[in-house]
Amino acid sequence: MATIGMGDIKKNVRLEIDGNPFKVIDFQHVKPGKGAAFVRIKIKNLQTGKVIEKTVHAGDKFEVPELEQKKMQYLYDDGEFLQFMDTETFDQIGLTHDQVGKETFEFMVDGMETDILFHNGKAISVEIPANYVYEIVETPPNFKGDSQGGKKPATLNSGAVVQVPFHVLEGDKIKVNTETGEYLEKAK
Repeated sequence: MATIGMGDIKKNVRLEIDGNPFKVIDFQHVKPGKGAAFVRIKIKNLQTGKVIEKTVHAGDKFEVPELEQKKMQYLYDDGEFLQFMDTETFDQIGLTHDQVGKETFEFMVDGMETDILFHNGKAISVEIPANYVYEIVETPPNFKGDSQGGKKPATLNSGAVVQVPFHVLEGDKIKVNTETGEYLEKAK
């Protein structure tokens, strides 16, 4: 199996520590006045979503986790599990709300294409498109005198609430950054 050393650590590199897959979120090479150089890294556990900090020294080696990414379609929430279907084999799997994550789930809509990450044959995380088009199902009406630069809350068809400009109305389709929950533009 391939290994990763201190010099190979970069953002988004995946490594395995104690049998758990991690992704490097941030790193900093440190060269102290005395002693050997080291790397301070912030890593995210791909199974639990927990972020930890770790110091990596010159001799430290990490294995590359065996990860497989599959395109799957989100079907529905049955109350206990979120159901996904492999778009090639039509096999279905169920993931818990904890496995998917609250931040991801609030932007998911039925039929959405997702990328599911598998570690040793077990589904561990779900990634949705970074930008997606949603329909606004509820937002306050505009009133005369509303400022041009202001924002108002809008509920999307996924259930998420985002801040949108005053000119956006119920029924409009908008593009949203699913990572930050930011309104990007009106969709055509």
